Amino acid sequence: MIKREKIKDLLQSTAFNTEVKVMGWVRTFRNNQFIALNDGSCMGNIQIVVDFANTPEELLKRITTGAALAIEGTLVESLGKGQKVDIKARHIEILGDSNAEEYPLQPKKHSLEFLREKAHLRFRTNTFNAVFKVRHALAFAIHQFFNEQGFVYMHTPVITASDAEGAGEMFRVTTLDFDNTPRTEDGKVDFKEDFFGRSTNLTVSGQLEGELAAMAFGQIYTFGPTFRAENSNTTRHLAEFWMIEPEVAFADLENNMQLAEDMMKYVINYALTHCKDELAFLNDRLLEEEKQKPQQERSELSLLEKLDFCLANDFERLTYTEAIQILKSSKPNQKKQFKYLIDEWGADLQSEHERYLVEKHFKKPVILTDYPKDIKSFYMRMNDDGKTVAAMDILFPGIGEMIGGSQREERLDKLTERMAEMNIPEEELWWYLDTRRFGSAPHAGFGLGFERLVLFVTGMTNIRDVIAFPRFPKGAEF
Repeated sequence: MIKREKIKDLLQSTAFNTEVKVMGWVRTFRNNQFIALNDGSCMGNIQIVVDFANTPEELLKRITTGAALAIEGTLVESLGKGQKVDIKARHIEILGDSNAEEYPLQPKKHSLEFLREKAHLRFRTNTFNAVFKVRHALAFAIHQFFNEQGFVYMHTPVITASDAEGAGEMFRVTTLDFDNTPRTEDGKVDFKEDFFGRSTNLTVSGQLEGELAAMAFGQIYTFGPTFRAENSNTTRHLAEFWMIEPEVAFADLENNMQLAEDMMKYVINYALTHCKDELAFLNDRLLEEEKQKPQQERSELSLLEKLDFCLANDFERLTYTEAIQILKSSKPNQKKQFKYLIDEWGADLQSEHERYLVEKHFKKPVILTDYPKDIKSFYMRMNDDGKTVAAMDILFPGIGEMIGGSQREERLDKLTERMAEMNIPEEELWWYLDTRRFGSAPHAGFGLGFERLVLFVTGMTNIRDVIAFPRFPKGAEF
């Protein structure tokens, strides 16, 4: 019995005139003689040469785009251009038919909008084969990076009773009967009758629970799904996405910035090393896409140049206050070309401002620190000036904010003051405050939206194209 081999391996093989077996899906079938077969192991297809004269007509009719085949034959040196090897088919078995008239992915270029509607089949295209191979490599690299650094991987809860971000945009988790909801005497929903005996939601972050673990293990990271019920239909927002959130005890903001920069360079380098074919394909795809744009809208860097750009440069570090001064006096601000003009300290920076700093002013990734406390979360450490917090955002070309983090507020009195200012009840986070009562220590951490990282490394422009089954307002197909 011949063992099945991967097409990826056979395309590199020189073991000519040996018997091989492959299984895969038909990409094209030309002249009733040449099958382009793909098994998902790589973007490349292997050409199967069919003995047309000695193959039953009924079998030939069933070899259609999308059909699954098992083929046994001889590996031979290819006589055609564009490939090194062919397989001369000796035996062809149809594993799964595909109706040629109904199969949506015909051998032609499909728009990304069309493929989003066919998300259950889009993995079979070269673009999505490349995107999800890169996604896999990045996920693996993240785990490898933290493992090498001695971090402990923590699974924080998906169901939570706390709102870590204080944003309130959360999905409720309940088993209550919507048609017969139990009510209290004052008419409110009686969550004591619910499964958990209280109001619960899908998590927006594993950070707070991660901090608890860091206070025992020293350094931990989370990598899990998070959910935001934000009614936003943009190319940068998802209702369900994945977050990487390390937390490190005995670390300050400087340590935090260095960890984040080291991690980003490690994972980008891993992708460049292990996904050369995929990134070359995506680079070429992006260059073709850029040609359709007006000259002034084209990117100055190709995808591969952009990735190298992040590896070659130390990230520029400056304070929010310094950034505001640069932006206020910048040409786009002076000429009112920014959509959101910068006129005063305290403004929340928009993507256009972040990209200006990275792409035009410094021409390297940027880490902004020490933001005004009023635009940041309650858990960030207050600086001595009383106006800013020890926060950091890492800004990347084409994306803007890639990472957000901070040194956490380890002083109980300062933390409770801040919670009172922001109307966050202490009784809801008593367990979080306990870490400040029992052996509190300086600590820091950050959050990286995984899909934003994949978006950056693949050069895709819509975040719905870098997650297998995107969830967004009015969208929960598949």
